[in-house]
Order: sequence, then C-alpha cells, then structure tokens
Amino acid sequence: MRTLVAALALAATTTLTAPAYAALPTCALSSLPSQASDTLRLIHSGGPFPYRQDGTVFQNREALLPQQSSGYYHEYTVKTPGSSDRGARRLVGGGAKTTPAHVYYTADHYASFCEVDENR
Repeated sequence: MRTLVAALALAATTTLTAPAYAALPTCALSSLPSQASDTLRLIHSGGPFPYRQDGTVFQNREALLPQQSSGYYHEYTVKTPGSSDRGARRLVGGGAKTTPAHVYYTADHYASFCEVDENR
C-alpha cells in the first residue's frame, strides 16, 4: 500500500512533456528527384544559386523540424522541371551553410519533411 501511495504522489508531482516535433522519416538522397542532388551540390559549394531566396533563413514556423535558434535553418529551391516558378520542392539545411549538420527535403512546400541521408 505504501508503494502505491508513493507512486501516486510521484505521479502527481511529475510533469511529462511531449517532444517539440515528431521524429522525421529518413529518405535516401538517391530516392529524391535528381534536382535535389544538384541543389545539394550547390549548397556544399556555396552557390551560385538560381533563385534570390536560396540560402535565406528558414523560420520553421510549421515547427515540423527540430527546435533550433533563429538563423539555424536555411532554405534552397529544388528545381521542378516545367514549372514557371520555384515550385514546392525545397531542401532545408540546418547548421553551417555549406556543411549543414542536417538536410531535410520537402516536396509539398513545408507540409512534410524527411531527413536526407546523403550516403544512400
């Protein structure tokens, strides 16, 4: 009985918090459109990029990526053949601009992401 009372007392004073984001699926770079590889090469070489918005800070307003300080994420356009504008496809790099610690891909303009495995 004492154990049950102690457990209930601990539970009443313990706050559990959910992670700020759900774990993202991983996607092999080789499984993405070939233009994603082209964009990643530009990221690693520091450009030049085809669109003026490329390399700008990504705010993570959707909160789908891991929480980081402002300025951590940068977005880059993944060209969509036949599109007259930037389209919906992006890579988002986290960390250093030319050597991001994490790279994320979205095909649906930030509605969902996968973390890119550059070695696959």
